[in-house]
Amino acid sequence: MLRFTPMLLALAAFPAAAQPLTPAEVVQVDQLVARTIAETGVPSAEIAIVRNGELVLDKAYGKANEGLPARPDLPYQIASNSKQFTAMALLLLRDEGKLSLDDPVSKFIPGITEGDRITIRQLLSHTSGLRDFWPQDYMFATMTHPTSPQGIVDKWAKKPLDFAPGTRWQYSNTGYVVAGMIAEKVSGEALMTYLKRKIFGPLGMTSVRDQDDTNTPTFPAGYHRYALGPVRVAQPPASGWLYAAGELSMTAADLAKWDVARMNRALVPPRDWVEQETPVLRADGRTNGYGLGVFNHDQRERHVIDHGGEAVGFLTQNTVYPDTKDAIVVFTNADFSGATDTITSGIEKIALNAPEAALASEGDRLADVQAVYAMLAGGQLDRSKFTDDLNFYFDATVLGDYRASLIPLGAPKITMSRSPRLRGGFVNRNYTLQYAGHPDLTLVTYAEPGATGRWEQFLVMPE
Repeated sequence: MLRFTPMLLALAAFPAAAQPLTPAEVVQVDQLVARTIAETGVPSAEIAIVRNGELVLDKAYGKANEGLPARPDLPYQIASNSKQFTAMALLLLRDEGKLSLDDPVSKFIPGITEGDRITIRQLLSHTSGLRDFWPQDYMFATMTHPTSPQGIVDKWAKKPLDFAPGTRWQYSNTGYVVAGMIAEKVSGEALMTYLKRKIFGPLGMTSVRDQDDTNTPTFPAGYHRYALGPVRVAQPPASGWLYAAGELSMTAADLAKWDVARMNRALVPPRDWVEQETPVLRADGRTNGYGLGVFNHDQRERHVIDHGGEAVGFLTQNTVYPDTKDAIVVFTNADFSGATDTITSGIEKIALNAPEAALASEGDRLADVQAVYAMLAGGQLDRSKFTDDLNFYFDATVLGDYRASLIPLGAPKITMSRSPRLRGGFVNRNYTLQYAGHPDLTLVTYAEPGATGRWEQFLVMPE
């Protein structure tokens, strides 16, 4: 495993009037990123943190390539985080009266399988049924040769659909290639040119490049790791492969400018932000929370608008917390490990506004949970720890089933999976129970407020 001392480098991106993190918070962030880099072998990370609508930290750690230390002014390939920009371009073109999101693809691009049934909205929401040209997490042989959007369409968008348009959700880079071609056709200019004129220029996002232009020694290199082998420099794909599905490179600070515009409903009409973030319903009325280029969901007790990105040798994560006007951008130049998620979740705890400040005093009560679990598995309870309701629930039958089913599993590792929240006058906490050689279980609890509040519920169930 590659280990080294991360270089901590910062570049001021906003005026001094923007309130920085406290020195203690900066140290904690530095330690988090340094530890994650050391444990995973990821060569570098670039981060940007927005708090209360202002950029408060912009740093880079490690090495961008074999001869270049990481710097926060270096653009990283953001891969599928590019999709939200392509989708916004189509929304803006709709505003200009040049198309409708419900127009069929065949109106603009001929020859696509069932193009008369696929709409632009379905391209942007991954519900078109078009075959994804890059489902693999590695570069396949054809990607060593240059291509074009039309080349991708000819090889993948003319295959039979994977499902009828609008009936399922399946991630499709091919759909975004088609969307980019439509944007260029109706705008009369290259997609990158349109985005620079409408978005990047007005927001001062001066670092933005086409990812094909950043595959040189003056930019961050991507890295691979095969199983637990050494970290190796990745061969980038030939030109033309990512296009509207993932063609952008930029700094974390510039992506944060876009996030701030999202929070403030600035730059573009507010309805465009709302429409981009609104989950698209399939024909059966269901949704997985994906809108037009972004996910909209709750995660770790927070409402988030987010997306990830994977290119050859790069992983990125962009997370916006609209309720509190916070954002976290994490770039790494490695396509292995969960470093982006580890850093994002760690920064949440260190630097962001508490999602439920009223319950900040309620701890995880892990020691109590472990003690009660051991009693249930052993069949002997201290009923003074339970409310009357829970004592009624744990009758002889329930206790017998708990003991008989839990003892064979052995002692679990218990971790909190949902931070404390109020419900019905009680504090709800959820936990994950991990066993050696057995599937995880979930523990859902309610307790009276306070460190010694009695348990109102203590239910173990399949995850």
